[in-house]
Amino acid sequence: MAWLMLLIAGVLEIGWAVGLKYADGFTRPGPSVLTVTAMVLSMVLLAMATRTLPIGTAYAVWAGIGAAGTALLGIWLFQESASFARLFCIALIIAGVAGLKMVSH
Repeated sequence: MAWLMLLIAGVLEIGWAVGLKYADGFTRPGPSVLTVTAMVLSMVLLAMATRTLPIGTAYAVWAGIGAAGTALLGIWLFQESASFARLFCIALIIAGVAGLKMVSH
């Protein structure tokens, strides 16, 4: 259950990171409320997951999901660079997250 909470927390991190772009410096009320809500829920689920998962593993997986997911959505939604080097680095993040999951109890 902790891994599921951590996965959802990571997806919410992607949501709030992308939401920052739509909130436009918190000048747009709707996107701002959604972004802050996603931030709070993401943190709560991360905290709950750390009850049973090691903090170093949980935080690294949470940050990795957020970083890779946000970078991929940036490519898709905002036409950010999709160069080979950038995609390779995103793949390294994903490999690191998968590796941490495999070696954690």
